[in-house]
Amino acid sequence: MRVIAGSARRLRLITPEGNDTRPTQDRIKETLFNMIQNQVPGAVFVDLFSGSGGIGIEALSRGATKAYFIENANSAYKCIMENLRTTHFEDVSTVLKQDVVLGLRNIHEKEVDIIFIDPPYHEDLYERTLSQLSNMDYVTPNTMIIVESALDMDFSFANDYGFEVRREKEYKTNKHVFLYRKE
Repeated sequence: MRVIAGSARRLRLITPEGNDTRPTQDRIKETLFNMIQNQVPGAVFVDLFSGSGGIGIEALSRGATKAYFIENANSAYKCIMENLRTTHFEDVSTVLKQDVVLGLRNIHEKEVDIIFIDPPYHEDLYERTLSQLSNMDYVTPNTMIIVESALDMDFSFANDYGFEVRREKEYKTNKHVFLYRKE
């Protein structure tokens, strides 16, 4: 895995051993960042269930001013810390080794611009995370929430938490769903 574009372009990132994390494939990551390229520069970016931190690091490389990484697994946390040292983004990053629901309460920003959510597929973590985000003042109608999920995941429940699906981008095995808080 590597950083695709920006100031840390081509730097290799390490990933946790085993099957507990699924790093986003480079071509999918590139497609995603091509879709959001105008929103990233200057953004406060939150990478939930961060794994290796590759998505948040890509955002920083492309001009995000700050990134939060929330990851509970010890091996993944160590990878994030090492990858931030490799890319020299320690000063603009906050890494919270916590459960995501608790970690979201420890973000103290007036507004967050982009939130990326990539939990283990087929668990209740999508609903738990959106439920918690619905209570966070830093999630505004301008905050873009991007969820990576299995193709068959239905996000109609997001409506119950005050979010609307504005776009879906499907790939061969998964998809990105773009959500915004309803005004």
